[in-house]
Amino acid sequence: MASILMASAEGLPFVKTGGLADVVGSLPAALSEMGHEVKVVLPLYKKIAEKNFQDLTYCTSFNIGMNYKDVPVTIYSQTIGKVAYFFVQHQGYFERDALYGYQDDGERFAFFQKAVIEMLNRLNYWPNIVHCHDWQTGMIPCMVRETRSGDPRYQRIKFVYTIHNLLFQGNFGPEMVDSCLSLPWYLFDNGNIRFDGGVSFMKSGILYSDKVTTVSPTYAQEILTPQFGEHMEAILNMRKYDLWGIVNGIDTSLWNPNTDPTIPFNYNKVTLAKGKTEDKLALQRELGLNQDPNVMLVGVVGRLTYQKGFYLMMEKVQQLAEAPIQLAILGTGEDAIQNSFRNMENNNKGKVCFYQGYNEDLAHRIYAGSDLFLMPSLFEPCGLSQLCSLRYGTLPLVRETGGLKDTVNPYNEYDKSGNGFSFTNYSSDELMATMYNAIDVYYNRPEDWKTLVRNALNTDVSWENSAKVYSQLYGQLV
Repeated sequence: MASILMASAEGLPFVKTGGLADVVGSLPAALSEMGHEVKVVLPLYKKIAEKNFQDLTYCTSFNIGMNYKDVPVTIYSQTIGKVAYFFVQHQGYFERDALYGYQDDGERFAFFQKAVIEMLNRLNYWPNIVHCHDWQTGMIPCMVRETRSGDPRYQRIKFVYTIHNLLFQGNFGPEMVDSCLSLPWYLFDNGNIRFDGGVSFMKSGILYSDKVTTVSPTYAQEILTPQFGEHMEAILNMRKYDLWGIVNGIDTSLWNPNTDPTIPFNYNKVTLAKGKTEDKLALQRELGLNQDPNVMLVGVVGRLTYQKGFYLMMEKVQQLAEAPIQLAILGTGEDAIQNSFRNMENNNKGKVCFYQGYNEDLAHRIYAGSDLFLMPSLFEPCGLSQLCSLRYGTLPLVRETGGLKDTVNPYNEYDKSGNGFSFTNYSSDELMATMYNAIDVYYNRPEDWKTLVRNALNTDVSWENSAKVYSQLYGQLV
């Protein structure tokens, strides 16, 4: 069994902006159950400091060089279950209102990564594997290999690098090379860390790690092509024999309709029909939709961006409004999409509700109370929303891309197989054709619908299978 340190910019139960936090929140516990020793390191953000500081234990303090001067670091820790968490503290860099989106993000996460590397030495903690997640930790393998080459303790460490979303690459100006990363200039000159004339944290992670993973088998194939490669396809093709696609799971104790404290009526496979109807009526009341247990309620939860395919919905606002459905939309994002959904609600009161913002508890209630869950993504590395909807017996309607293709099997009217609905091309006409097919099954073939819901509830969306594949991957390295 391996000793693993996961380095990430976010992770539950402490802090979350997206799916990365769910993975870093659930995977370590699943690996611990299999006998691995797993620790996690995160920045000590303001949100964590305000809420958890009194529970943290002081570990060590030291200085690291940033911008040609010594900058202090303090490391704290806390253990939850079998997983130990380390926190890198620097008030100036991390105790801010948001996690990312600042001019100095490159410097902030260069500091974080340097602190993680030196932390191993100060705590005399030498894991077999450091598992880095996304661009914010992509320079760790490079900095260890290039600046600690004389230290056998560092050289024994193996690196796994996981791409959660290739769109966000951590590309910064060349001045980062020596001022923040303390790397020799020849690594820039020879192209090892150079990308588009600057430095790329993600490119470095891909090139310097022993294994590269991404969050679904289909996405692993897609990112080797110009259509999905975000200009990194050539670099990824260099590593394609070390590239694994491992689908994410979700925390099935947190996402459990039988015990979920945020939904009004709990249900399981036996009490599904009654429980789901009650949850639907409660959701309709909460959102100001017309009370009708028989109408097909379609849920949407997510970031309202072009990536998530909402431009397709904007093209078909009129048709969606005229269809025999209700729409419950929760999310925040691009102004154009928000305005479109707000107008749609204003013109269709009682039929459409758009809740602008993010509300975790309401998300649970939408998963529980909806009949269909809409996720027409342009691209989707894995997607967690469709896994949550399956867990609540809500059928996903998705576009066949990335993890959506790997986790949603389309309804087959002949053998009654499938756990949802899907369409192939990025086309609003195909989206609506699939929507009308789902509407037809819901109203005209209720027995088939019940079978699909049963199939959805029987889909394994836990971390168990994925943790086994990660375990296999670590086994190849240790």
